[in-house]
Amino acid sequence: MTQWYQLQQLESKYLEQVDQLYDDSFPMEIRQYLSQWIESQDWELAATNDSLATLRFHDLLSQLDDQYSRFTLENNFLMQHNIRKIKRNLQVHFQEDPIQMAMIICSCLKEEEKILTLAKKADQDNIGSTQNTAMVEKQKELDYKVRDIKNRVQETEQRIKSLEDLQDEHDFKYKTLQSREHESSGTTPIEIKREEMIIRNMFIELNMKREDVVFKIAEALNLTEQIQTALITDELVEWKRRQQIACIGGPPNACLDQLQTWFTIVAESLQQVRQQLKKLEELEQKYTYENDPITQKKHFLEDRAQLLFRSLIQSSFVVERQPCMPTHPQRPLVLKTGVQFTVKLRLLVKLQELNYQLRVKGSFDKDVNEKNTVKGFRKFNILGTSTKVMNMEESTNGSLAAEFRHLQLKEQKNTGSRTNEGPLIVTEELHSISFETQLCQPGLVIDLETSSLPLVVISNVSQLPSGWASILWYNMLTNEPKNLSFFLTPPAARWSQLSEVLSWQFSSVTKRGLNSEQLTMLGEKLLGPNASNPEGLIPWTKFCKENINEKSFWLWIEGILELIKRHLLALWNDGCIMGFVSKERERALLNDKSPGTFLLRFSESSREGAITFTWVEMSHNDEPQFHAVEPYTKKELSAVSFPDIIRNYKVMAAENIPENPLRFLHPDIPKDNAFGKYYSRPTEPSEPMDVDNDKRSNGYMRTELISISEVHPSRLQSPENLCPMSPDEYGELERIINPAEINTVMCSPYPN
Repeated sequence: MTQWYQLQQLESKYLEQVDQLYDDSFPMEIRQYLSQWIESQDWELAATNDSLATLRFHDLLSQLDDQYSRFTLENNFLMQHNIRKIKRNLQVHFQEDPIQMAMIICSCLKEEEKILTLAKKADQDNIGSTQNTAMVEKQKELDYKVRDIKNRVQETEQRIKSLEDLQDEHDFKYKTLQSREHESSGTTPIEIKREEMIIRNMFIELNMKREDVVFKIAEALNLTEQIQTALITDELVEWKRRQQIACIGGPPNACLDQLQTWFTIVAESLQQVRQQLKKLEELEQKYTYENDPITQKKHFLEDRAQLLFRSLIQSSFVVERQPCMPTHPQRPLVLKTGVQFTVKLRLLVKLQELNYQLRVKGSFDKDVNEKNTVKGFRKFNILGTSTKVMNMEESTNGSLAAEFRHLQLKEQKNTGSRTNEGPLIVTEELHSISFETQLCQPGLVIDLETSSLPLVVISNVSQLPSGWASILWYNMLTNEPKNLSFFLTPPAARWSQLSEVLSWQFSSVTKRGLNSEQLTMLGEKLLGPNASNPEGLIPWTKFCKENINEKSFWLWIEGILELIKRHLLALWNDGCIMGFVSKERERALLNDKSPGTFLLRFSESSREGAITFTWVEMSHNDEPQFHAVEPYTKKELSAVSFPDIIRNYKVMAAENIPENPLRFLHPDIPKDNAFGKYYSRPTEPSEPMDVDNDKRSNGYMRTELISISEVHPSRLQSPENLCPMSPDEYGELERIINPAEINTVMCSPYPN
């Protein structure tokens, strides 16, 4: 069963999360048509290998050609057109940069896995926690109230129909009686009195029905106001907060479909109430009287219904998907000048009469005071199509939406050079994109406006990590939609907040977040001995500006994240890497373990992100000795995979044969059991007379890079544990590794 098929079986709230993953750069149609082929490829490897990415790019185009041929046989002209368009777009976007395509597909597949995992976990938990149960009960109660409003308005519709029938009958009898009184038809006074009594009773009933209908409408509006308040001030605010959390790597946001359902039902009910009030006005024009309930209440009810409808519509205009560059789908709200970004808007009130009626225009930093109050504040223009019409056809779930796919930012050049004397650096300068539209109905015009979350604009990709740090800090600490001066006086974060966000940075790009021990080590770097205090405060400068080993705390974390994503992902996901552990804790963990036990941790001193391993040996006095190798950076890991480094690592002293001191991954897992499945497969040795193979090798012998550390003999284990070296063995060693080669690959041991 393919992953794509499993996704299609999920509930709508998960399907909408899938919908968020795909846009024009890599449309969902490709994922649908080529699901099996896409899932059979190693996109993670292709994303780091240019030649493989190029091959996969052309393979994908060939797959689309095959799909086109199938549609040709089916005479499906529309799908043929779509396939041609998709292929052209792929060539435009990725012909020169196929690695980017591989990265996007790899990212989408990983996000799909997370959605599936989340859905399965929800099924397994079966909403077991009290908190989830309370949330479900709250939603059930709100759903009941929303549908109750709908039913009440429908019942009022029947009451108005009954009122209209009674009024018509009353009108007929009244006019009939009047005509009889003016005609000498022999009607007796007693009969006239009887008719008058019937008409009077009908009038009393008519007045009561009018009072009843007016009361029911007023009651419905009262209940609507209560529900609408809950939707706008509670549910919508909570969704927006969840969206902020999802933007910075937290749990995926619950979909908008449920909110849309509630908003739409309430809006339809209000529209129906407005029509009912018009009907009452028609009945009043036909027949009215002193103290008529309709005359007394209609203007108040009309104004109230319109006010509620206006408020609901204005609140329903939201940014469904925040601005994001397709090249960095996991880093929304950081935009680079000259690079396309996407943003999606949605109207939660899904009324058919609004389809293709709302034209949305985007503006950058509209009505932003900081442009005039903050010195050096940059200004930008939006390039591309900044106007879109909302419709129900573009979204896979049929929502009323507008997606801007080809927007770019260009900085306005002021006369002279930009001053650097402003209080904010580029990555602390927050901006905003506003969107406006107008709803026009007979007798009603509603201006709608919404804004993106504050975003950072960079001009160089090297600024991305610092820009992302600003996005993390803002969305972690505030839910204010437009506090663009936030970093003039940034508040401190509690460790309980920051630790959770740090863990999200790992879980959002891998299958593992950070455990309590790893977070404790990070807390010690930021808070020192107060790391155990969840209320301990970390200033913004401590997180992102102050240097730790010539680099800020966040940039150190960022370097490690990049190292994991590109070189250590499988090992991290499997839990092989302990990662964040202090040297003191490291020694405590290895102290009573068998000789050769080792653990993997990230270097605290490397500026670009590096990993090392430390192992324990027993000295001649049976005292534990700890050795750590010089950390490996992306440079070394690009040449040799880390599992192969661990497999082939050697320690050599004087004339002894190099030996691998690594035996057990902490606590006691045999090395080959832990890493065997990640070792590179050895190639079959060629036969001596394999002429063709000799030609392919151009006469060179195959080589293999291994890591060797040279140590003093006294640092090795006792001599009896060393393998003796016969003349034949020494000759073989000299043949494979001569002294000059050993010197070229030799590295100094990492200091204790």
